[in-house]
Amino acid sequence: MTVQVETTVRPATPADAAAIARIYNEGIEDRIATFETRLRTPDEIEARIASGEPLIVAVRSGAVVGFASWLPYSDREVYAGVGNYTVYVARGARGARVGSALMRRLIADAEAAGLWKLLSIILASNAASVALARRHGFRIVGVHERHARLDGEWRDAILVERLIGEAARED
Repeated sequence: MTVQVETTVRPATPADAAAIARIYNEGIEDRIATFETRLRTPDEIEARIASGEPLIVAVRSGAVVGFASWLPYSDREVYAGVGNYTVYVARGARGARVGSALMRRLIADAEAAGLWKLLSIILASNAASVALARRHGFRIVGVHERHARLDGEWRDAILVERLIGEAARED
């Protein structure tokens, strides 16, 4: 008999900063989730939470196993409704639909905040993140060739987007 473990998603609190930093650092170390190479500290994550960044966490059996967020795409007023999202899942929780639970809440929260579009730039080698985006209605817009170097190697990145809110309902 397989026991189903429920995943709950909630806003991040300062108490989650160490777990979020650990998960983010796993993504940095794995070299498929981000172009970043500098590991983050819990204090840096706590500052992000304190700034009002809409960070959410996924919790299973009392442990934070993933996080997601969106940030403004641009500081230009015309793009005020466009957010650039990110989703990270702990190594030990990957493949358990944690990313989907985060994505559902992220989309709902972004729409409630008045966004009309979410987008992300995903490393082309990150098949799991591309698949997650596609499962949640994001379309591939294009490929940024040689978008940045990671460990001295040029890497391509895939741009995905999804209309939400009012923009998704218009004809």
